[in-house]
Amino acid sequence: MITIAERLQKLPPYLFVDLRQKIQAAKARGVDVISLGIGDPDIPTPDPVVDTLVQAIQNPEDPDRHRYGCDIPVEDFPQAVLDFYQRRYGVPLSDDQVATTLGSKDAIVKLALGILNPGDIGIAASPGYPTYNIGHVCASATTYYAPLLRENDFYVDFDAIPDEIKRLAKVLWINYPNNPTTATADLDFFERAVEFGRQNSILIAHDNAYSENTYDGYRSPSILQVDGAAEVAVEFFSLSKAFNMTGWRLGFVVGTPTAVSAVKTVKDNVDNGSLRALQFAGAKALSIADEVTPAINAVYQKRRDMVVDSLTAGGWAVERPKATMYIWAPVPDRFNGSSRAFATALLEEVGVVVTPGLGYGQWSEGYCRISLTYPDEVIKEAISRIRDFAR
Repeated sequence: MITIAERLQKLPPYLFVDLRQKIQAAKARGVDVISLGIGDPDIPTPDPVVDTLVQAIQNPEDPDRHRYGCDIPVEDFPQAVLDFYQRRYGVPLSDDQVATTLGSKDAIVKLALGILNPGDIGIAASPGYPTYNIGHVCASATTYYAPLLRENDFYVDFDAIPDEIKRLAKVLWINYPNNPTTATADLDFFERAVEFGRQNSILIAHDNAYSENTYDGYRSPSILQVDGAAEVAVEFFSLSKAFNMTGWRLGFVVGTPTAVSAVKTVKDNVDNGSLRALQFAGAKALSIADEVTPAINAVYQKRRDMVVDSLTAGGWAVERPKATMYIWAPVPDRFNGSSRAFATALLEEVGVVVTPGLGYGQWSEGYCRISLTYPDEVIKEAISRIRDFAR
């Protein structure tokens, strides 16, 4: 009899797979479902990026356009990463500090596989992206969750992490701008994170997936702007949210060469790199970031204001985030803080899907996440239903 690996049995149901299944079941019952649950941009990828992809894949003068991206990589992409970090953050990087990845979700797990041994401990901020723990489980390591609390501005409280965990842990995952709380961090926080990593010999892994989705004049920093960060930190960047390229699966990890090399070694043994045309297109996206991201963010800012203004007018206390493409909203009082009960009732009674906070960890309870990655008219209808339901 065939059995599955114990590590898979340790994984909780993946949040968004569970969400998709509930949506399909509701539709099968005839429910008119509107989803605000998934952070998958509805706005098209910028035309210059698409044009670059098409030209590269159709270029008859490039006999290698169909070959493995790892065997014949495109030099333009890592160079575009170096240029982007110098231009965006004033951070100079060297070639050994950059690895091209298949987005960031894939790379997060590969870093865990590259640095963690069975029984090791990794620290994951919670609420947080479920993939941090998934990487630990795949590496047969253990997760210690560091709570992000509203009273602490959703920052990691380094002093509250037990000494024994500090002694044994090998990596700490942080994410600002944060999914799902939408919290942002300044350089002072990153300085504390770097010092924590240095004092405890812990790698600081910063998931920077939402750095370009910012509003009201706010610009998010990079942890690598901190002096000495390149000795103890890596940063993950995905082109998914910044350039509406979720399905393209392209990103990179930058920072301390040892950790970057670990990701490269896992990749060498697990995947064959990104299609060369994708790498050319990714280089184009990074080179025109200043030109295309303002228009993308203007759409999300308009939607953010529409949702916050509407819910606030209905008596719902919702904060106006400075970054990400989400709203982190407290569940109505009548659900006694149960995000699952609220999300289930919302789907069953008015056909609207939001992400229950509990899916991001125990300290997410009492909240739900609303995604702004849907057309304006869809969001308007969904928020109208939510307001009627919340009354």
